[in-house]
Amino acid sequence: MGKDINVFVVDDSAIVRTTIKALLESENDINILGTASDPIIAQEKFKRNGKPDVIILDIEMPRMDGLTFLKKIMAEDPIPVIICSSVAQEGSSNAIEALFLGAVEVIAKPDVGVKGFLEESRAWLIHAIHAAFKTKPVLKSRPILQHNKKTNNTKLDTDVILKLKNKQPKNNTHSIIAIGASTGGVQTLEKILSSIPEKAPPILITQHMPPGFTKSLAYRLDKMSALSIKEAVDGDKLLHGRALIAPGDKHMILKRSGNSYIVEIKDGPRVSRHKPSVDVLFRSCANEAGANAIGFILTGMGDDGAKGLKEMRDCGARTYSQNENSCIVYGMPKIAMEIGASMDALSINQIVDIIKKG
Repeated sequence: MGKDINVFVVDDSAIVRTTIKALLESENDINILGTASDPIIAQEKFKRNGKPDVIILDIEMPRMDGLTFLKKIMAEDPIPVIICSSVAQEGSSNAIEALFLGAVEVIAKPDVGVKGFLEESRAWLIHAIHAAFKTKPVLKSRPILQHNKKTNNTKLDTDVILKLKNKQPKNNTHSIIAIGASTGGVQTLEKILSSIPEKAPPILITQHMPPGFTKSLAYRLDKMSALSIKEAVDGDKLLHGRALIAPGDKHMILKRSGNSYIVEIKDGPRVSRHKPSVDVLFRSCANEAGANAIGFILTGMGDDGAKGLKEMRDCGARTYSQNENSCIVYGMPKIAMEIGASMDALSINQIVDIIKKG
C-alpha cells in the first residue's frame, strides 16, 4: 500500500533537501515525491510526475523566490505550503507575508547548524505536514505557524498556571470577547476583525504563535481593521474598540480591576502543549468575567481551548465554535462541540454578527 501524503521539498540547499528526506523516510504515511533546488525546476518536475499534497518551501532561492512561487501556487492551483526558511525569522515581514499569502506553517530555520536544527525539529515538521495535508480539501489558506523548537509532548493542565475559582464573578461589568485559534487562524481573524466596527466590545485573542510573530501579526491586522489591534503587554486595559493579542511564548490572563478589566502577561510552562494557551485565557475569563464573557473557538488542530470554553459556559458565558465548513482544520472546534463546551457552531459571518451585538 502506498503512503498517504506526498511531500515535495524546494530548497537551494542540498543539505536541507537531504536532511528533510532522511528525517521523513521512516514515516509510514509520508512519501518524499521529489526535491528541487528552485521553483523553476519544481514546476518542471510537477509536469512530469504530478503535483504533491504538501510543499516544503524555502524563501531565498535563485531564479524565483519562495514568496513569488507561493503566490503563483495559491493563484493557480492551491497546494498546502510549509515555509522553512532562514529569512523567516521571528517577527520578520517575510514570515507574516507568507502566512497572509497562504502558507499553512512557517518554520524559521537558523543560518548555521541547520542540519541539527531540522533533526531536533523533526516532531514539529511532521506535525506541520499532517496539519497542512488536512487543509487540502478546504484550502482557503493564510493559516498559522507553529513553534520552531523541539516539541514537549507532556500535556499540562491549566492548573499549572491558574486555578479555577469556585465562586462565580458578579455580573456587573461590560461584555468582553475571548477568541482562541490555531492552524488557519490568521485568515479567519483577518475576516472577523476587518468586519468589526470601531465601537465593538473589548476583544482578547490567543493565537498559537512563537515569540516575535504576534507583534507583526497585530500590526498587519490593525491596518486592516477599524479596531485598534496590538500585541498585549502586562497591565493593558480592556477598552471598547480594542483587540489585544497574546504575545508568543507567554500566557495572557484576564484580571478584574474594579468594574473594568486588565490583562496579565505571564510566563510558565506550556498548557495543553501550547504557550500562549487558549485554555489559560478561557479559564481566566470564566474566573473574572463569567456571564459577561462571550467565547469563540476557531480553526485549529488539537484540543487546546475546548476545556476552557466549557468552563466559561459553566460560568454563564455564551460560547461558540467555528463551524466545520468554514474551518481550515476542524480540530479544536470539533472537540469543543463534542464535550458540550459550545452552544452552537457558527459561520464566520455569524461570529461577526454576535461580536457586533456584544
